[in-house]
Amino acid sequence: MSLVTYQTSIQNDWVDYNGHLRDAFYLLIFSHATDALMDELGLDETGRTRTGHTLYTLECHLNFLAEVKESERVEVRTQLLAHDAKRLHIHHALYRPGENASLAESEQMLMNIDSAAGRAAPFDAQVADKVAQLASEHQGLPQPACVGRVIGLRR
Repeated sequence: MSLVTYQTSIQNDWVDYNGHLRDAFYLLIFSHATDALMDELGLDETGRTRTGHTLYTLECHLNFLAEVKESERVEVRTQLLAHDAKRLHIHHALYRPGENASLAESEQMLMNIDSAAGRAAPFDAQVADKVAQLASEHQGLPQPACVGRVIGLRR
C-alpha cells in the first residue's frame, strides 16, 4: 500500500471565489507530503544536518480531478515509482480519508542535492537503504493512471 504522508483540513484562506481549493494549495499540500517523505527516508532535520543533503523538486505535474471544499479533511498517499542513485520518481495522490477516488494527483521527480556543493549527489548510504526498502514495499503497486501524462492539444 502507498504511504500516507500528510493529512490536513482545508483552511478558509485556501478556498477561492468558486468555493473550492485554490490551485496553488494543492501544490502546498503535496509539498508538505514531500517533506514527510523526506522525514521517512532519513532526510529530516537531523538527517539533513548529518548528511548535508536535501531534496529538490526537478519537475512536477498536477492533475485536478475533483473539487475539494473548505473544512474537508484530506490525506496524501505517496508512492515511490522508481529511483536511481540520485533521484526519486514519486506520485502523490490526494484523497478524503477512507475513500478510494483521488481528488488530485502529482507526479514528481526529486533530486538529492549536496547543499554545500550546490549540486546533485548520490544518496547517503543510510538514506539509500531506506529508499531501497520503500521501493521494495511499493514494487507490486499498480502505476497510477495520471503518471506519464502529457499536456497538449490534438491537431
